[in-house]
Amino acid sequence: MTFFHQAPAVYTGAVYLNVLDLNAMKDFYTGTIGFRVLSEMDHRIELTADGKTPLLVLESRVGLHPKRPNRSGLYHFAILLPSREDLGAAALHFIRQGVRMGASDHYVSEALYLNDPEGNGIEVYRDRPADDWNWNGGLVDMATVALDMDGVVRSAQEAGRTWNGLPSETVMGHVHLHVSDLEETERFYRDGLGFEVVASYPGALFMSTACYHHHLGLNVWNGEGIQAQEKDSAGLKAYTLVFPDTEAIRKAVEQLCAIGAEVSEEEGQIVAADPSGIRLILQAIA
Repeated sequence: MTFFHQAPAVYTGAVYLNVLDLNAMKDFYTGTIGFRVLSEMDHRIELTADGKTPLLVLESRVGLHPKRPNRSGLYHFAILLPSREDLGAAALHFIRQGVRMGASDHYVSEALYLNDPEGNGIEVYRDRPADDWNWNGGLVDMATVALDMDGVVRSAQEAGRTWNGLPSETVMGHVHLHVSDLEETERFYRDGLGFEVVASYPGALFMSTACYHHHLGLNVWNGEGIQAQEKDSAGLKAYTLVFPDTEAIRKAVEQLCAIGAEVSEEEGQIVAADPSGIRLILQAIA
């Protein structure tokens, strides 16, 4: 696990998706993406990389409908691999599977982009060493330029790295969200949860703790003032933020309540909703 995805950082944990076809999505996320099944019930599957920690939870129920366009919700969730060699092995695997994908170099990271069968965005990436990130005035230099795909693939080939599913050190690197209002959402995460803005693009902000390049991406590329997805919609149900301990969660709840955010307890979990209606679960490190 990277320094940025352990205490004292607050970082992204499991992502929960409402899905229309549980079996098809299970096949995709195990066969194509490389997760392993951690637990399975009639309408719920937990997926893992290390055999212990759920990173993606698929849930299905009667009455779900396809997600509406131009609503708030998931832009993509991002699976962080341990090394460039692992990214190269993943790229070769996706190519052999005939997966349509995009690819970008963001200076701080190298990334592949694809969609699952129900249109949920996925990023699979590796970080460059943090010492190589360029910071200026509290902001990190990020961009979107062409990926050296040949170099990424060659790194795996030269290391003899072959694809055997997601490495056990894989974590949920970040989550990128479509939101309705950048200013309100920044305030929610900054004043309520302690995140800091570390980069911006036109119509987008990137926020983190512990000086990561970003644990959260926020954009209004679906439009400003967009509506939330309905609760019976496929797509993002919730995502998890992992805190160092229960005292850190207690402090976060106080801060969220102080800014008028919606916070509740559901089935033993602390759940908050951001200004766009996106639900997040506040979880202490087990």
